[in-house]
Amino acid sequence: MNYLAHAYLSFDQPDILIGNMTSDFIKGKKQFDYPISIQEGIKLHRAIDEFTDFHPVTQEAKSFFRPAYRLYSGAFVDVVYDHFLANDTVEFANEAALDIFCRKTYHLLQVQKDMLPVKFQQILPYMQAQNWLYNYRYKTGIQKSFGGLVRRSVYLTESDIAFEVFNQSYEKLKLCYDTFFPELKKFASDQLIKMKNS
Repeated sequence: MNYLAHAYLSFDQPDILIGNMTSDFIKGKKQFDYPISIQEGIKLHRAIDEFTDFHPVTQEAKSFFRPAYRLYSGAFVDVVYDHFLANDTVEFANEAALDIFCRKTYHLLQVQKDMLPVKFQQILPYMQAQNWLYNYRYKTGIQKSFGGLVRRSVYLTESDIAFEVFNQSYEKLKLCYDTFFPELKKFASDQLIKMKNS
């Protein structure tokens, strides 16, 4: 999953949010440098990613991108899922609710900025200024995010085909999200409860 989903699946718990949002920037034993509550967020992030990557519905969603992008198909699907989450009226009743959530997320990250990995600290001002989380709602936001994937990748050279696939397969990809996300939300909630009770 991508940034919006990891933020949302932190269930309004600030330390879980930090770990869940920044896990990709924390390698190996570095996770043990953080308080237990943030370590739980890191573990939750990794559990969410594993559940997502191997879910049969995600495999179906990847199939739209796989011919052109092969192993990177999952990265594009993660962004696509954030688009549909940002437009999901079950999770966010309207645009205002999404906006409030995004502003709260940025605030919580800023308040504990010193706890964030350095690379994430460098990204956060751009994320907030360009309102990445909210702009996943729009196709233009997805197009920019696809472009970001290419810039961070060693092997990708373009994202135009991905954006075309996204538009052409929009309803099928939405169906994948609609089927998958309620299962993911329950899984993430259950995982967090298990961690808190262990």
